[in-house]
Amino acid sequence: MAAGLKTIIALSFVLAIGFLLVILSSALWHNYLPFLVVATYVLAPLPNFICGRCANPDDFMESSGSAIVDFGRFCTGFLVVMGIALPALLAHCALIQYPAMVMSIIGGLLIYGTIISFTMFFQEEQDF
Repeated sequence: MAAGLKTIIALSFVLAIGFLLVILSSALWHNYLPFLVVATYVLAPLPNFICGRCANPDDFMESSGSAIVDFGRFCTGFLVVMGIALPALLAHCALIQYPAMVMSIIGGLLIYGTIISFTMFFQEEQDF
């Protein structure tokens, strides 16, 4: 139980740093477009989760791959790449500053990494 509590505390700390970087990237330069990164990284795990639940693998039939699972992985990958590319595009178009771009990308990756780590550490084992 102590390891679970330490993991939650560590993940909360990393998540807070990620949100702090994204908020600072917006507030320091008085431009709130980098907040779009938070939306993409919060939505990124959802297609993988939804498509994984819809696949419904059967215990009796071998399912080496499923189109719905691959589609969910594609959508998740698209959202993760968009979370990196969107600040780069905004900085290239001079809508945000380059330091804001760097802070937004690093903060967004910390947020996404925390969400993925949380789901990996605390997913339930299914025993039959």
